[in-house]
Amino acid sequence: MSKPADQPPPSDMEVDAAAEEKPLVRFSINVLELMREAQMQHGLRHGDYTRYRRYCTARLRRLYKSLKFLHGRGKYTKRNITESTVTDVRFLHIVFYMAERAWSHAMEKKTAGPNAQQRIYMLGRFRKAVKWATLFSHLCSLKGDSRTSLEAEAYASYMKGTLLFEQEKNIEAAMTISRTPGGSALQAHELLDLEKEGPAYDLFKAKIEVRGQMGAVLSETRSQQAASMTEFSWLGRRFPITNAKTRVSILKAQQLEKDLNGANTESVPADKKLGIFDKIFSAYHDARSCIRNDLASAGNAENIRDELNGLDKAVSAVLGFRTIERNQLLVSIAKSKFTKHRDEKNEKITKPEELVRLYDLLIQNTTDLTDLISSGRDKNKEENTFIQEYELKSLAFRAERCFYLAKSYSSAGKRAEAYALFCHARSITDSALQQLTNSPDKALVQDLKALSDSCRSNSFIEHATGIMEEENVPERLSKGVSTLSLGERKEAFLLDMLESYESALGESNTKTPCRIARFPPPFQSVPCNPIVLDMAYNAIEFPNIENRMKKEKKGLLSRFWG
Repeated sequence: MSKPADQPPPSDMEVDAAAEEKPLVRFSINVLELMREAQMQHGLRHGDYTRYRRYCTARLRRLYKSLKFLHGRGKYTKRNITESTVTDVRFLHIVFYMAERAWSHAMEKKTAGPNAQQRIYMLGRFRKAVKWATLFSHLCSLKGDSRTSLEAEAYASYMKGTLLFEQEKNIEAAMTISRTPGGSALQAHELLDLEKEGPAYDLFKAKIEVRGQMGAVLSETRSQQAASMTEFSWLGRRFPITNAKTRVSILKAQQLEKDLNGANTESVPADKKLGIFDKIFSAYHDARSCIRNDLASAGNAENIRDELNGLDKAVSAVLGFRTIERNQLLVSIAKSKFTKHRDEKNEKITKPEELVRLYDLLIQNTTDLTDLISSGRDKNKEENTFIQEYELKSLAFRAERCFYLAKSYSSAGKRAEAYALFCHARSITDSALQQLTNSPDKALVQDLKALSDSCRSNSFIEHATGIMEEENVPERLSKGVSTLSLGERKEAFLLDMLESYESALGESNTKTPCRIARFPPPFQSVPCNPIVLDMAYNAIEFPNIENRMKKEKKGLLSRFWG
């Protein structure tokens, strides 16, 4: 047989063509989200860099083991991560956590107040973090998608800027690197927006405001914007602001309010909104303290005191207004958990009593706000409209409170009370709807209509459930009477009926305690020892033994006296 001809080796063009046919896999990592979650969940929420460093070490150990990317046993064998090594997204995670571990170690030394020798070690750790962050950016540009590459480049730029700040040199370079994450330069007014990023910015701000020209940029930008604001407007009234600190505090609060009411506010998580509310309250409280300090130093100048009192009243009204918005956000969070069932994570479910408490707070807030605004001598049109609007909102809050109070009674099995409260909540809702006929607040009108329908349906349900329970009363009564006896009443306990399947729990709508075992345990009869009666004793005749007894000798006198 003839041997087959040997196939010629493939040419370079064929090899390149075969390589081009294989699609290049692009990995995707949300770098910013990964960093925030890791830091906030493992110590940095409380500034514990040691805990975060240990987490990074443990995470790296798990990644090495899952990828079988080990470094030998006994003797350490260095294994580099290159472009050809990255066949799984977890290799990019290894480089990322190496940078995070070095950075957290450096921050741990920094917060401990390093001396000269420890500072050298700290800067070495920062250099190590920059090295790994640069490698991470390079690998993401080769193996990651465009978003991953951009975020990794921003992450590496942040690490480089941090190192330059710590070295206290090349401030211009540090500003350039820190202000160009991802290749887009930030303007001076955009630097103020960094303050909304939470705990990560606090460390950055503490550095840039102490040294370097970056703090001067921030202070100058804030002062320029505050200088342009000479008065504060609220409900058609204008109040002049003369104190620079008051202007800065109010400006900070207004910038946060813009973020809270922006176009993308629906995508902002609820916990971040609550954090923004806390910052707004802090800023307005700072403004009020400045205003009251000015009032204390105003003396007897009536014009100045009137202006400061008006400004203080306006700022207090804005505080009350934002407090109502915050409590409404808490209500929406609680309502979202009210209808949920318990899942695998054992998420806490809202009880109707918690919503009743929140609506109590809202009613008190609206009452305080309307009292504050109506306390003036002459009210303008905007103030009268505002008072009427929040009086109607207070009525809506009362209806919601009554509805959830009825829910609370319904869960306790009190049908009559729940039915009466549902009917009362519906009457309050209908009254509010009549007053809101021409109101521009369509969302409030829709909510009240939905609440009226819910009150109506729930009242029918409570009525029907109450009738069914009433019809079952004679049956339960006859069953109970049939089981009556003159003897001791016996209750079924779980330990007494282990061989039969019968519930030892009470009904779900009552607060009857579980019948597990009798406590204290009942008395039990115990057999006594037998009583022995000696019946033969009386029938025995004993012999006379007087002759054996010793006779007593008596003298003459004893015989004479007997």
